[in-house]
Amino acid sequence: MELQPGREAVVRVAVATLWTSPEAVRPVDRPALAARTDIPAWISGMNTDQQVGDCVLSQLLLGERVLVTELRPDGWAHVVAVQQPAAKLDPRGYPGWLPADQLAPATAPAGVDPLVVDATVTALRATPNGEVVLPDVILGTRLTPAGPPVDGWRPVHAPGHSRPLWLPAAHAVPVPTTPPTAGDVLAVAARLLDVVYIWGGVSAYGIDCSGLVHLAWRRFGVVLPRDADDQAQATTPVPLGAERPGDLYFFARPGRKIHHIGIVTATPRPGDDRRMLHACYLRRRVLEERLPADRTATLVGAHRV
Repeated sequence: MELQPGREAVVRVAVATLWTSPEAVRPVDRPALAARTDIPAWISGMNTDQQVGDCVLSQLLLGERVLVTELRPDGWAHVVAVQQPAAKLDPRGYPGWLPADQLAPATAPAGVDPLVVDATVTALRATPNGEVVLPDVILGTRLTPAGPPVDGWRPVHAPGHSRPLWLPAAHAVPVPTTPPTAGDVLAVAARLLDVVYIWGGVSAYGIDCSGLVHLAWRRFGVVLPRDADDQAQATTPVPLGAERPGDLYFFARPGRKIHHIGIVTATPRPGDDRRMLHACYLRRRVLEERLPADRTATLVGAHRV
């Protein structure tokens, strides 16, 4: 099978980056463009300005489904990421470009209950404890089991690989069938503390504010939109003062659309002492903090998933 416009495909690399256009990529982006991506090298190779370049739209995880809409002769594919809702851009999902060799044709579901990666980062190997085939597989990645665990290792199917690959059995768990608790979501998000801020990032190596929220709920099978303003539309407002841990804070400047989001980490106390966990553009990392004055001044609401 080959990739075809109008048909679905799946991501075959651990983390694929979605770009505004093929022409927008920079020399520093080479590790993120390879057929075997090296996201840690990509991020470590960027300076602070390059980390927030607007050429990156989002990132997709191994096995994530996309709709292929165009294939260029130079090896680029335009896709719609159907598991990242983006109503204002495309009702089908988040649109953008990526190298076609980071995709594999979609196959019929295996008919078994999927697993989700619960380790912050793991790797898929050729054999139990053998050679690494796919490094940098991150939290929230969906995997299809290829059989029962063997001596603490789990075989899984991976797109683009004919033989099962292996990861530690403890690194993947069944996808939950019930909604997560606030504590569940906060515990996942807190594992990403100090991860560097990357515009458009959705990985344990680099992430942005709405990516952090999207990924934390995705770990539990809850699909939230990719961007903060769409996340506001998809969640339920609660009165300020009634928020509780696990809710979301949204921020906007007067007359402007929502530009930032954080996860509430504490019940507010007298004097508007609010706290949140968020990927902070200004400090370029994920942190948990009391809302500083500039954040309080742009706080426009609290919502519940």
